[in-house]
Order: sequence, then C-alpha cells, then structure tokens
Amino acid sequence: MKQFGKLYFFCGKMGAGKSTKSKQLSIEKHAVLISEDEWLSSLYPNQIATFEDYLKFSAQLKPLVKKHVQNILSVGTDVVMDFPANTQKQRKWFLDMASEINASHQLIFLNLNNEKCLRQIAQRRNEQPERGDFDTEEVFNHVTKFFEAPESSEGLNILEFSGRE
Repeated sequence: MKQFGKLYFFCGKMGAGKSTKSKQLSIEKHAVLISEDEWLSSLYPNQIATFEDYLKFSAQLKPLVKKHVQNILSVGTDVVMDFPANTQKQRKWFLDMASEINASHQLIFLNLNNEKCLRQIAQRRNEQPERGDFDTEEVFNHVTKFFEAPESSEGLNILEFSGRE
C-alpha cells in the first residue's frame, strides 16, 4: 500500500507563534515547509498593502499550492504549512487537500489569549521592523474578528497548545 506524507497545519490568532512553530516542526519531522508569506512576497512583491490585498492574492495562490502539496504528500513526504487555518472555511481547504489523496493530517491549535498574542506581535515588530505596517494592534483586532476556534465537529485531528506550555 502506498505511504503518503502527513499534512501539518496551524490555527491560532495573529501573533500566536504559527510561523515559529511551523519552522520548528518542519525540522523535527524532516518535512517540507511551505510558507504563505514567502510565496506571497515572492509572487506579488510590494502588492500587498491591505488586508483585502492579502485575501485576494492568497485566494489566487491556493489552487497552485494545493496541487503542489498533494504532489509532495503523494510521494510520502510530510508537509508543514505556514498558512492560517483560522476559520472553518480555511480548515476545510486543508482537510480536503489531505483527504482527497487519503493523506493524514494534524491541525496544531495554538490557543493563546489576546494579551499574549499582542505581546508577541510587539516583540516581532521590534525584531522585524519591515513588518511594522502590518503588525499593529489595529490589524490584530481586525483579523481577530474573523477567528474561529476549531471544533471537533469539523472532523480534524486537533492537537491543542495553550499559552501555558
């Protein structure tokens, strides 16, 4: 029987540490890391100025990424995706990606409160000044309105971490 890779993806508010954890996990699992931020900045340089721009370009990217990830999984290699899975619709995209080819998956839910996320965003702003326009409390509050915590009814394999670990 064919052995597929495993798809790992993350849910957590802005600033919860999804990118940091995805890099760590890809090293631990010897997996291919695919970062939405890297793909977007390479394919659409200087074209993403607003949250609406991000949504538009992210949607354009997804069909190509899905096929690419399915190809990697189908040869038995694990994939860690640094893409948000913060709404039911986003999570369904990941679940479909894995289930269409009978690959397994793991959703890692970084369940941190707003205060901890905002502290980490402020720290990231200091470490990466180029992100200063986007890494603001205003943007955090805007995108957090759309955040939906994962539920068991979604049919996902969820591994949850709270801010106390």
